[in-house]
Amino acid sequence: MLHLLTFLVGKLSLLSHFKLFDSKWSADERTERTERATQRGPPPSLRRGDLLEVPRTLFTHFGIYLGDNKVAHLIPDILPVLTSDRKLINTVITNNRLILGCIYRHATVRVDTVDDFAYGSNVMVNHMDKLIKTQALSNEDVAKRAEKLIGATRYSLLWNNCEHFATYCRYGSAASQQTDKFCERLKSIIRDQRSIGATILLGITSIVCFGMAPSTTLPTILIPFTLWMAG
Repeated sequence: MLHLLTFLVGKLSLLSHFKLFDSKWSADERTERTERATQRGPPPSLRRGDLLEVPRTLFTHFGIYLGDNKVAHLIPDILPVLTSDRKLINTVITNNRLILGCIYRHATVRVDTVDDFAYGSNVMVNHMDKLIKTQALSNEDVAKRAEKLIGATRYSLLWNNCEHFATYCRYGSAASQQTDKFCERLKSIIRDQRSIGATILLGITSIVCFGMAPSTTLPTILIPFTLWMAG
């Protein structure tokens, strides 16, 4: 049941067009981020082991700078599932490849240039240091941790995303403020008793459209009951 709920939550968040995965920044910090994104200046001075972050379509993407203009980052990608052509796989991961990789739950920790990692956005450096109380590890230890993790991995929006990878490398423990924020929003939905009525209505509609069957009847009963108990 937990696996099913995790799967559904992950897929629903992908289909959402809202910015569910912004970090817990204040209004001033969001303004600062917007201003930086609109500036077209030279790239910031980077040191090996720095934590980099850039805005992507639905979330903020994180990586670890390795030096020599290279960044290690965990990113979903469907292409390794479809082909073994390394030249093709090593091309820049587009948003379509990324989203399909999320759905299939396949990712890699790969090394790209800073420009490819940024994907047209401006890079923020070590901004997470201001938000996390844990002291960062030495930059060399951070980079070595990232290098050890290079390769294929299972992907999860909630349990193993790019922010988990970056925070594990830099602070010694995996955490995701984007996931925390999404879960807080999910809790607020669960606490709203109107969601129970909405799920009952959807369940009845599915029974009317598709007939009485375990695949329609059980969710109609179990989902509202779970929401009622959780609320």
